[in-house]
Amino acid sequence: MTHTQRWPEQGWALLQLLLVASLSQAEDTVCLQRGDPGSPQLSEDGDIMLGGIFSFHSSWIERHNTFMHKPLPLQCTSLNFRGFQYTQAMLFAIEEINNSTDILPGVSLGYKIYDSCGSIAQGVKAALALANGNEVKFSASQKPCSKPAQVQAVIGVTSSSPCMAIATVIGPFHIPLISHFATCACLSDKTKYPSFLRTIPSDYYQSRALAQLVKHFGWSWVGAIRTNDDYGNNGMATFTEAAQQLGICLEFSIPFFRTNSPGKIQKVIDTIKFSTSKVIVTFLSHMDMDVLIHELSRHNMTGYQWVGTEGWIFDSQIAEMDRRHILDGAIGLSIPKVHVRGMREFILDVKKLLSTQNELSVEFWETLFHCRFRHVESSEGNQRECTGDESLTGVQNSFTDLSLMPIFNNVYKGVYAVAHALHRILSCDETCNKTVHLDPYKILQHIWQVKFKTKDGNEVYFNEKGDPAAKYEIINWQPKGNGAVDFVTVGLYDASLPSDRQLTLHNKSLIWANNSLQVPVSVCNEKCLPGTHKVLQKGNPICCYDCIRCSDGEISNITDSITCVRCDPEFWPNERRDVCVKKEAEFLSYAEIMGALLTTASLCGTCLTAGVAFVFYRYRKTPIVRANNSELSFLLLFSLTLCFLCSLTFIGAPSQWSCMLRHTAFGITFVLCISCVLGKTIVVLMAFRATLPGSNVMKWFGPAQQRLSVLGFTLVQVVICVLWLATSPPFPFRNLNEFKDKIILECALGSALGFWAVIGYVGLLAILCFVLAFLARKLPDNFNEAKFITFSMLIFCAVWITFIPAYVSSPGKFSVAVEIFAILSSSFGLLICIFIPKCHIILLKPERNTKKNMIGRAAKSP
Repeated sequence: MTHTQRWPEQGWALLQLLLVASLSQAEDTVCLQRGDPGSPQLSEDGDIMLGGIFSFHSSWIERHNTFMHKPLPLQCTSLNFRGFQYTQAMLFAIEEINNSTDILPGVSLGYKIYDSCGSIAQGVKAALALANGNEVKFSASQKPCSKPAQVQAVIGVTSSSPCMAIATVIGPFHIPLISHFATCACLSDKTKYPSFLRTIPSDYYQSRALAQLVKHFGWSWVGAIRTNDDYGNNGMATFTEAAQQLGICLEFSIPFFRTNSPGKIQKVIDTIKFSTSKVIVTFLSHMDMDVLIHELSRHNMTGYQWVGTEGWIFDSQIAEMDRRHILDGAIGLSIPKVHVRGMREFILDVKKLLSTQNELSVEFWETLFHCRFRHVESSEGNQRECTGDESLTGVQNSFTDLSLMPIFNNVYKGVYAVAHALHRILSCDETCNKTVHLDPYKILQHIWQVKFKTKDGNEVYFNEKGDPAAKYEIINWQPKGNGAVDFVTVGLYDASLPSDRQLTLHNKSLIWANNSLQVPVSVCNEKCLPGTHKVLQKGNPICCYDCIRCSDGEISNITDSITCVRCDPEFWPNERRDVCVKKEAEFLSYAEIMGALLTTASLCGTCLTAGVAFVFYRYRKTPIVRANNSELSFLLLFSLTLCFLCSLTFIGAPSQWSCMLRHTAFGITFVLCISCVLGKTIVVLMAFRATLPGSNVMKWFGPAQQRLSVLGFTLVQVVICVLWLATSPPFPFRNLNEFKDKIILECALGSALGFWAVIGYVGLLAILCFVLAFLARKLPDNFNEAKFITFSMLIFCAVWITFIPAYVSSPGKFSVAVEIFAILSSSFGLLICIFIPKCHIILLKPERNTKKNMIGRAAKSP
C-alpha cells in the first residue's frame, strides 16, 4: 500500500535525532526520557506486551514552527474507520489467544496501540514510544539506563513508506515489525530491514502477476499510472520490467499523488485523453484512486479498461464513489477472500472501544453515529445527543463495510505468528515457563521459523525474505441492476506453481469496459497475420511495427512473426505465404494440350511417311520410283519415320535412358536422313554428268558407293554420340532455378560440347547437301528432284538456324517443345518437298509416270 506523506531523504537526519532524543540519560541512579512521553490511544496490560501502530486519522494540521519554543504535538484530523477495523482485528486475535488453552496457556497478552495519523514522523515517534515505554523516570539496571523493550513485537503500519522508516529505526533493536498491508518489494531486503515481516505478499509477485494478466488478454500497448511513493514507484518498476520481458509496451507511465496541484492532475488527465492505449494499469492506493476517480468523472472519461492492484480493486468505497461507472469492468488482483469465525461480530461490537472513555474513543463514537455526548449547537441545526447505547443496526458507512476482511485476516495472522513464536520460546505445554527471559531478537528468530494453520485452515509461514506465499484472486467488477458493483472472482494466481500454471482463469463470463462482453483490444498495431513479419518503426517502442509481406520463397506460419523462414528448395510458398507447398514438377506431358498436339503431329508424320513408303513400294517398278535410286528413297523414308518417332522420346518425364536416347537418336536418325538426301543429290549430279558424251562418272558412284557414303556419314555421328555418352552423357535434372514456383524436369546435356557436336554435324551435312542441291537446281525436268531437295534443305536449314536462339531462350518445357517442333518441321519439310511431288504424279498423273515421257522430256532439254 501507499503512505499518506512522502518520505524525503532529509527525513533520515530527523529520525536520527529522534532516536538519540528518545534514549534515556543516566543521572546518578535515575534515567530521564527526553521529550514528551506519548501515551497509547488504546492499551491493556498483560504478561507479554504487543505494540500496534494504525492510522486512526488520515491527515493532520500543518503547523508553522518558529523555533522559539518546543514544537506542539501533531494535531490529527479526518477520522479513518479503517484504522479502527485493523485495531479490532488485532484485539480479536489477542482475546482469542488469551481465552485459549491450546496456545500460551496461563499467559496473557497485553497491547499498546498508537495512532500514526498517516504521518511517517508520527509513526516513528510511536515506534520509539513502544520500544522505550512512556515513563518519565525509571531506575537504572546493571547497565546504565538500559532496560528491555516495552513490547516484544509491533503489529500494523499499513503503508510501505512508513514501514521503511519504522523498520530502519527499530531494526537495530531486533524488534519484529509485522505489517498487514505494506507490499513494496523493497522491504524484502533483509540487509536494510532485518526485523521486518509481513502477512501480505510482496509486490514483486503482484507486479509479475499483473504483467501475466495483461499478456493473457493480448494487451501489448498499455498506459500506467502509479502512486508517487515507494509503493507505486517500486511496484510499477517491477511491472515494467516484467512487461518488457513479455513483449508488452507502456505508452505512458505517469506518477500521481492526491496532493498534486490542479495543473499536475490536469496533465495526467490530458495524457490519458490523448493516448491511443485503451488499457490502463494502476499501482494506486485507495486514497489516490479516490481523487483520480473524482477527476475522471468530471471529464466523463469512460471506455477505458482499468487493471488494478489489491490497493483498490476490491474496495467497495471506491465502487460507491464511481457514480459515472468509470471503473465498470475493471479487473485486477486481490488478496484471497477468507472467513474468520467470530471476527465480523467482534469488529462490529464497538462497546469495548467506548469503554476506554478517552478522546479517541469519544471522537470515534460521535463520528460513527453522528451524535454528540454533549448537546451543542451547530451551523446545520441541532445534533442529537449520544447515549452510549447506540446500535450499528441500519448504519451504512465505511466502518460497517467489511469488504477488507482479507486484510483484517492479515492482522489476525500477524498476532498469531508472534503468539506461536512465544509458545515455542516459553516451552508451553499445559503451562508455560514464565521464567524464560524474553528479548525481541529471540522472538524474531522464532517468528521466522513458525509454520501453522489458523482455526479456519489458513497456513501461515514466512520465507527467507519475511514474505508469505503469494496467492491472489483475480477480481472483475461486474455492475448489478441496482447500480452497485459485484466483485466477481474470475481466476487465481499462485506464484508457488510452475510459471505456465501460475495464472488460472475460470470459465466465467467477464464484463469489460462499457459493459462489453468482448475483450478490449489495446495494441499499437494490429497483429501481423501469418504470411507477414514485423518490421519495427524507427524511434517507436517494439510494440509499434509495420507488417511486411514475406519475400518470395519465404513464409511465416505464426501470428506476429519476427522473421520469415525460407522454404526448402523443392518447396514454394502458397498464395498467403503461410505454408510451404511442394513445387509442381513441370515437364512436357502427353496429357497436356501441347504434348498431345506434338504427339499427334509426330504420329501423323509417321503415318504419312509409312503411306508414302507404301505407295513407293506399290509402284516400285515405275520409272519415277526407279529414276533416282529407289533403295535410297526407301532408306530415306525409313530414316524419316525414325525422325518422327524420335520426337516422342522428348515427351514425358525424363529418365536416365530417355535422356541418353532422345539426343543421340535424334542426331543419328537425322544424319541418316541427311546422308540419304545427300546421296540422292550426288546421284542427280552424277546422273546429269553421265548423260554427257564420254562421261563415265556413274561407275564411280554406283549403288555400292551410295550405300557406303550413307554408312560412312552415319558412322561419324555414331562415333560422336558414343564419345558423348561415354564421357559425360545427358541425365535427368531437377531445375529449381528456372522458375521460382516450379521444378522443371529436364535432361541436362552432360557435355555441352557433345550436344553441339551432334547438332553441328547435322548442320554441316545439311549445308553441304543444300549447296550441292543448289548447284543442281537447273538440271532438266526429268531430274527436277534437285529442286525439291533444294527447297527441303532450305526449309531444314531455316528451321535449325531458327532453333538455336529459340532453344536457348525458351524456358522449361518450352525448350523441349521447340526442339520437337524443329524435328517435326524439318522432317515434314523433307517428306513433303521430296516425296509428295512424286506421289502426286504416281497417284494423280500416272500418264506422266512413263519412261517415254521422262526420256522425251530429257530429249527436249538443251
